[in-house]
Amino acid sequence: MSIRVDGTTFSLETKNTLYQMKADAYGVLKHLWYGAKTSQDMEYLLDYPDVSFSGNIYDVEDNRTYSLDTMPLEYSTEGIGDFRISSVGIRYENGASALDLRYENHEILPGKYSIPGLPAVYAEDYEAQTLAITLKDTASDIRVILKYGVLPDFDVITRSAVITNNGHGNVMILRAHSLCLDIPYGKWEWVHFHGRWGKERTPERLPLLHGIQESSSKRGTSSHHHNPSVLLCQEGCTETSGTCLGAVLMYSGCFQAQVEYDQLNQTRLVMGMNPHMFRWELEPGKSFYTPEVILSLSTSGMETLSHQFHRIIREHVCRGKYKLIERPILINNWEATYFDFNEEKLLDIARGAAELGVDMLVMDDGWFGKRDSDNSGLGDWYVNKNKLPDGLEGLVKKVNDLGMEFGIWFEPEMISEDSDLYRTHPEWTIRIPGRQPTRSRFQLVLDMSRQDVRDYLFDVMSQILGSANITYVKWDFNRSVSDWYSELLPASRQKEMPHRFVLGLYDLMERLTSAFPDILFEGCCGGGGRFDAGILYYCPQIWCSDDTDAFERTQIQYGTSFFYPISSMGSHVSAVPNHQTGRITSIKARAVTAMSGSFGYELDLNKLTQEEKNEVKFQIGLFKEYGPLIHNGKYYRLSNPFRDNYAVWQYVSQDQKKVLIQGLIFRTEPNMLRYPIHLRGLDPDKKYRLREDGVIYSGNALMNGGILMPKCFGDYVPVELYLEAIDA
Repeated sequence: MSIRVDGTTFSLETKNTLYQMKADAYGVLKHLWYGAKTSQDMEYLLDYPDVSFSGNIYDVEDNRTYSLDTMPLEYSTEGIGDFRISSVGIRYENGASALDLRYENHEILPGKYSIPGLPAVYAEDYEAQTLAITLKDTASDIRVILKYGVLPDFDVITRSAVITNNGHGNVMILRAHSLCLDIPYGKWEWVHFHGRWGKERTPERLPLLHGIQESSSKRGTSSHHHNPSVLLCQEGCTETSGTCLGAVLMYSGCFQAQVEYDQLNQTRLVMGMNPHMFRWELEPGKSFYTPEVILSLSTSGMETLSHQFHRIIREHVCRGKYKLIERPILINNWEATYFDFNEEKLLDIARGAAELGVDMLVMDDGWFGKRDSDNSGLGDWYVNKNKLPDGLEGLVKKVNDLGMEFGIWFEPEMISEDSDLYRTHPEWTIRIPGRQPTRSRFQLVLDMSRQDVRDYLFDVMSQILGSANITYVKWDFNRSVSDWYSELLPASRQKEMPHRFVLGLYDLMERLTSAFPDILFEGCCGGGGRFDAGILYYCPQIWCSDDTDAFERTQIQYGTSFFYPISSMGSHVSAVPNHQTGRITSIKARAVTAMSGSFGYELDLNKLTQEEKNEVKFQIGLFKEYGPLIHNGKYYRLSNPFRDNYAVWQYVSQDQKKVLIQGLIFRTEPNMLRYPIHLRGLDPDKKYRLREDGVIYSGNALMNGGILMPKCFGDYVPVELYLEAIDA
């Protein structure tokens, strides 16, 4: 069994780790251990002195060594003497805000718990167990159920909390984090993933400073600027050695991750919804459910940790028809035409792409309503007959007749003031009465907390998706949200709006993905502004970034890979000079980078030279061969593109028989030696033949001595080497 209970000591065991906690003699649930698996009760490590100005709960009388301000806790509260960052905060009708949680009972259930209205890791009963520990406040009828999902084979533990009001009056939840993790010992560094539009998920590794460090979003989405994921690494941890742990929040809205390094050099990590953008009025008999955090730990470096997250997200977060199968190679017309297109232009792009072997045409923004720029039309989800005189059905049939599938772009949560929808329902927008709203990209945001808004979107999108043979949807979201206000909420509940917005989004996504199970949904938010595990529950891939420059993408995809599988990253070959940077790279360099994801093109292939067209045809054939290895194999980061003169990565099949190395060498220097790259994850006793020249290497040699990179001439030189094991 993965969950063991000895008295009130709880041990959660995975294949390689132990997570341990204990309800002590006073009912305080203490955190004992999260690390390598042991057979020991780890409470022996907790030995605390009398720390001045760290008070003591009333129960312990004159025992001054017992303080909530110093000991490791499983779910921290506020108002009762723990002055570190708290996990939960409650305000009562009398204005008081203390919460003193003590152990009441526990329950062990087969399988993995689910969360009403929220995405969560799922598993069969034989794959997981759930532990639910109920804590009760000492002076009120507030209960908190801490839920733990244990997936032993994946080395994963999930965390969520349920806050229940069993009293007679309303209470206000001020803070409701999903994860609290106290680590009493060790010198830790944290890695967070920051950025901006077109420069997402840049890893930054910093030593912990005494005090609080934070990664968060108040933008209504998880954001381009900070990703809802955190790594904690022991000092000296590398890709292949050392202890590290990671936490990923399955939530697509305003979040907060805080790390505190306290007075005793202990580390506390909390993670959940951003309390600056949250309040929740909890009525008697009602419960509030926090989003889920996925937690994993490795004692053999960050590479192993990434493999654990890749596997759990790919197999137990992503759902539906496309979670494990090959995805179509598509061409998107956006950078080829922007808003300036009609049916014939699209068909011309499709004909050229079909000749080269592309599987799908995706029609991007501009096909609906009055939409010739980004100043109008959002919300009017009906076909613009001036652009598409035969409607969607006519266009899709013509594309299908070319042997291609058809996909379409939506931005459901947005509205233009110059639209029929806004003129009919101005009250559906998010805006504060008496104030002019903030525009961004000259558009406003629909109030997704409203059932009538979601019903409208479901109806119009269903009509479009059911009107023709559409097999792909790109779901976009092109601004941050401000001016939070809903006409349907009273003044006391307006701070519930950001969370209700996310719940509404998930409700609409669930309805549409269930109604159209054969459609591949891709998430997008101006590129990678909502790249999180919550969206991956509904969309098995997300457009990784609007920056399609080959060099920039090596860095963006590198940062993304620490938690998210390669199959989840939307990545395309685009035109040069690149539309975001002006950089010129070869079609080979662009393709090698784009293959590290769900491969496609975003340009007019008809404008390429014949030599480039031949190369595209070759690339498509190559990706159809390599795709299963790229999406299903183990992924290895062989370099750091923020530090090295090259970006190189590797895929190894699960049986260790197939190996693909790809990457870019950024700059060529005169009189330079060829770079040797040390491979990883091979069978040291196997022999591997390099496809390019037939040379045979031992797995041992490739991992210890390495393989030489190609000779360089020019900048942004593509690297692509394929090896296959041969019989001894």
